[in-house]
Amino acid sequence: MYPALSVAKALVVDGVSLIAADVEKETLRDTRYAIREVLWVGSHGGMEEELVTRAGLPFKAIRGAGVHGVGWRLPLNALRLMQGFVEALGLVRAYQPNALLVTGGFVTAPVALAAWFSRIPILVYLPDIEPGLAVQFISRLARRVAVTVADSRKYFDARKVVVTGYPTRPALGAATRDEAISHFGLDPDRLTLLVTGGSRGARSINRAVFAVLPELLKDYQVIHLSGQLDWAEAEQARDALPADLRARYHAVLFLHEMGLALAAADVAVSRAGASALGEYPLFGLPAILVPYPHAWRYQKVNADYLVERGAALRVNDEDLLARLVPEVRALLEDRDRLARMRAAARAAATPDAARRIAQELVALVRGDAGARS
Repeated sequence: MYPALSVAKALVVDGVSLIAADVEKETLRDTRYAIREVLWVGSHGGMEEELVTRAGLPFKAIRGAGVHGVGWRLPLNALRLMQGFVEALGLVRAYQPNALLVTGGFVTAPVALAAWFSRIPILVYLPDIEPGLAVQFISRLARRVAVTVADSRKYFDARKVVVTGYPTRPALGAATRDEAISHFGLDPDRLTLLVTGGSRGARSINRAVFAVLPELLKDYQVIHLSGQLDWAEAEQARDALPADLRARYHAVLFLHEMGLALAAADVAVSRAGASALGEYPLFGLPAILVPYPHAWRYQKVNADYLVERGAALRVNDEDLLARLVPEVRALLEDRDRLARMRAAARAAATPDAARRIAQELVALVRGDAGARS
């Protein structure tokens, strides 16, 4: 979701936007397209609509389902996909878009099908290194495939692929350490550990932190984004701490803007979702990555990509409780190693990725996609 929001922001802020059907191409210069409107098509329920509306974008929800299934799920998924396709086709005909950006997820398949049937050019962006089934399917309909890293080229038709990096929001990179210290009430002389499991949280990470929290807080301060799943336990863990340690524990349910937390941290502990490939490098933030064990290979591959470049460590979920404190101490107490990891993380950053993807969308509208590689 956040990559697409970043690209939408680039379309508006940079003045690079899609032309609506009633705008004459002859009045446009270069890639500076008249700003019209970006419509977000997503799924029913969840936080998506709230975040998209908060970003100032119109939102429409349709039905969707996975492009796979076994047993009774297969016909049910097929029915939902057909319903979503009919809804998406109605939106496409009413909105008459000039191009479609897809970033994966089950709800995107019917939208992509509707756009393909309507001869609307499609750009699919792959945030992770390995594509899921939805992206694999949509890439066959797309005219262009944008990927975060060059390692993803092998999964697609090479003639379609452009390496753009992971798009991040401008506000994210604008955060400073001084602002972060003030916002969270941190001690500027104490090293900071950031622990995050996303908006819902990561239960195994949260509970490992709760188990060793007093030991961590003896030497460090902790920003802990527990998510909704374990917020009550985070409050209990905080209230059980002695007053001196409680002042070093900054438990947060959710942050709409992660920039301040990332700017404050010296090391992060988190899952290895696609955002780790973009947000940690943007801040030069070393990480201990704990791939979600039920996400097939995707998070493991993401983690290993940063590990191989010296920007992160990988700890398997089942080993986290035993290794959390030793690994955190080993990193935070070795300033030279930490500096090397920071440099390696920064080397993997692509801060202009959102603009690159926005330009690819404009190229699709102009009909010259494929001119760049």
